[in-house]
Amino acid sequence: MTRIPRLTATATVVAALTAATVGAAPSHADGPRGRGLEHCTTAAPFVCRFDVPPGTYHVQVMLGGDTAGSTSVTAETRRTVLAETATSTGERIHRSFTVDVRVPEGQPTGPAGSPGLDLTFGGTAPLPAGVVVTPAPSATRMFLIGDSTVCDQPGAPYAGWGQQLPQYLKRGVAVANHADSGESTVSYLAHPALFPAVQPLIRGGDPVLIQLAHNDRQTDAATYRANLTTLVDGVRARGGRPVLVSPIVRRWFGTDGTLDNGTALLVNGLGVDHPAEVRRLAADLAIPLIDLTALTKARVEALGQEASKALYLTTERNDDTHTSVRGATEYAALVVAELRAQRIVPVRLIR
Repeated sequence: MTRIPRLTATATVVAALTAATVGAAPSHADGPRGRGLEHCTTAAPFVCRFDVPPGTYHVQVMLGGDTAGSTSVTAETRRTVLAETATSTGERIHRSFTVDVRVPEGQPTGPAGSPGLDLTFGGTAPLPAGVVVTPAPSATRMFLIGDSTVCDQPGAPYAGWGQQLPQYLKRGVAVANHADSGESTVSYLAHPALFPAVQPLIRGGDPVLIQLAHNDRQTDAATYRANLTTLVDGVRARGGRPVLVSPIVRRWFGTDGTLDNGTALLVNGLGVDHPAEVRRLAADLAIPLIDLTALTKARVEALGQEASKALYLTTERNDDTHTSVRGATEYAALVVAELRAQRIVPVRLIR
């Protein structure tokens, strides 16, 4: 695998999107051809690695070739930045997005991963034809603070909704997913790799989505509200725009065919109704609320007990809390619809 040297903050990493394309078959012996793709592996899925320092980067890709193709792009730790996109025979199309590159590249308390920017061209018939990576130090970052239902999950079949969010956003805003498995409002504030590390990164105007509840099983209502308030105040202190997100539901049905009012809807052992607390606090603090509890409840109940298994890892892991790629993608779409409706992100930046 070829590596390129580190570049200055203003240099263009690869300055060519040419008409050169991959071979007729995705696994062509000499791999993808064309400038910008010499940094990629030679068999599908094509992994392209750019040795750049942490920061935000605009990426433009060209897709297509001499045959019909269907290509998706993920960045870093399985973040979907471009949904699977079809190209017809002989067609060339351009797509662009903005990515957040950091160390560690996935969960803040997880392994560091590989340095630089990793892009993976997958899909049923991947046909990458070129890549341009350009530093974008002034790009808006959308920060995510959350738990395992939000985070960049390192391995299949797990997926967090924050991991699927970038595919719905255009060039100009990068998702900086700092959600971490197992975290509560208590631990997210206390761990030095979490809010103490995230807060200094927030710049004026950056939206910060906060979804923490699943692991606050022993957090009383007063402490839960106080911790969320501390997070909101910390975001505001940096000029960021806090957004409270109520937690996704667990797929736990009652005998009447609707979701159980306790386990599924995040009422903890102390009787604390987390979604209700989030709703009240958002109103009290006059900040936007994405009521993901209500939205995911409606979706799960509409599908019913059997079909809703596909949103979670019920079949694969007997897990009705964590989402599959399909579930995370659908839930990310619900979040994006609220980002659009509430003008949290400019409509021009949403796909």
